[in-house]
Amino acid sequence: MTHAQHTLLADRAPAQDPVRPLPRAPRRWAVPVLVALLLAQMAAVMVTAAVRQTPTIDEPVYVATATDYLHEHRLRYNPEHPPLGKLLIAAGVAVADPHYDPSYPGTQGDVGRHLLYESGNDPWRLMLWARLPVIVLTLLFGLVAFAFARDLAGPVGGLTALALYTFSPDLVAHGSLATLDVPAAGFVLTSAWLALRARHRPGRWLPLSGAALGAAVATKMNALPAVPVLMLLAAVSAVAADRELSPAGGRRRRLRAAAAGAGVVLVVALAVVWVSYLAVDPRLRFSPAEPVPVLHGLHALLVDLMPVPPAYRAGMRVQFGLENQPWQGYLFGHLYTGPLWYYLPAALLVKTPLGLLAVGLAGAVALVAVRRLRPSAPYLLLPPLVLLAAAMTSTRDFGTRYALFVPMSLAVAAACLRVPRRRWATGATAVLVLCTAVSSLGTFPYYLPYSNEAFGGPAGTHRVLHDSNVDWGQDLGRLADRLRTRYPGERVWLVYKGSGVPAYYGIRAEDPRGVPPERVHGLLVVSDSAVAKARGTFARLLASCRAVGDVGHSISLYRR
Repeated sequence: MTHAQHTLLADRAPAQDPVRPLPRAPRRWAVPVLVALLLAQMAAVMVTAAVRQTPTIDEPVYVATATDYLHEHRLRYNPEHPPLGKLLIAAGVAVADPHYDPSYPGTQGDVGRHLLYESGNDPWRLMLWARLPVIVLTLLFGLVAFAFARDLAGPVGGLTALALYTFSPDLVAHGSLATLDVPAAGFVLTSAWLALRARHRPGRWLPLSGAALGAAVATKMNALPAVPVLMLLAAVSAVAADRELSPAGGRRRRLRAAAAGAGVVLVVALAVVWVSYLAVDPRLRFSPAEPVPVLHGLHALLVDLMPVPPAYRAGMRVQFGLENQPWQGYLFGHLYTGPLWYYLPAALLVKTPLGLLAVGLAGAVALVAVRRLRPSAPYLLLPPLVLLAAAMTSTRDFGTRYALFVPMSLAVAAACLRVPRRRWATGATAVLVLCTAVSSLGTFPYYLPYSNEAFGGPAGTHRVLHDSNVDWGQDLGRLADRLRTRYPGERVWLVYKGSGVPAYYGIRAEDPRGVPPERVHGLLVVSDSAVAKARGTFARLLASCRAVGDVGHSISLYRR
């Protein structure tokens, strides 16, 4: 057979991995209808959450930075995160068209609060528009999960993955916020899927895989460990495609193919990073509003060698500086300083639905065990494993938002459970998907404090975890409603953890930590993260109070 014939055959090869779809696929019309229904229900609950939640701790910074991009075209705020995710948020901010004072001094947090609460803007409207681009992107990543699983296990597998994805409480919670965690994780998943498809058509899919990888590292720097992994997978795909094209090819040919595949992904990813900065300021001027830490030793050498814009390198310095601080964590009722290596696996065990855990892990085993699935296993399993290992070394034990690639990958892996065609597999998969859906819908509309039934559900999450796992400042508006309807005119004492401004929502309260305990009488309102960290006099004050309720499973109410 001639080289041209080989090329023609390769071009006509199916785009999916060499895993044949399972028989008895649903009717053609049924698949798009079910996909639309699953995405519609996810969109509905995310928009509901976006409308009802007040700004979380990180959101004002991202929204203010996005606004500064739009108005001033400068790289000034939030250098620890690259611009791409905030440029997406800026698309919604542009529609809201808020009033912005570029001369306002202060930290990036100060600028965010000023934009939302002191510039004549409606924070509810502005935050909704800022969140909508992330909601849309989260839904698009659901289609990626569907396509990834369909390539592995057929249309039914794709629907299984999409159902688990759309009912994942963590993905719903963070996909409805103007933050960067879901976009970064979704771009990594997209890059891995496209790298898998490149086993047949590397010329088409490897550049797209590189673009998705570049989008991930241009959104959050914690995606950087995925770069060598995706380069390796790209090399494997290029060799697989070359072997299909020329079975008799020699070792040097395979090495050239591997180097070309890895190189394409790296070059395209770097190009996306540069373009994201150029989109903000074509002159790449960088004038940080806050000091950038000075690094020494290996970290400094690593940062200086990175072929990225100066602002990206400055952001890496900020990230390393943050890692050097003594952060507090909270796990299973234990407050500690410094990292616990097992924090993220434990937090994921708490906050992932039991059905998703069971079917996802079983599907991962099937992916490795079934011979015709095995070539696909590294593409789905290796990136999240490496990213999770890297995240476990972090000193910031703040929440599962640093590992959202895990529920995404588990959803896709779950599709593989029924591939071996065991009689029990289809029924077990259906039952576990249903359990996941019931567990997820049961927490509506309080998705941030979700935990599975083994740990007491959303009402019990604050007893085992804190920060963005439970209480990220999202319920200040709900608290204002509760105080206005049930406790009008009462003396209120407030310890609030968040970026919101209580007075804007009509909350008039004092901080009980600033007065002697004997003066504190009335209604005591405390964010659950502050309850978790209570020590000394404040802890004794809480012990002397009577619990009378909660708001959104994130703020506790006491009577004294």
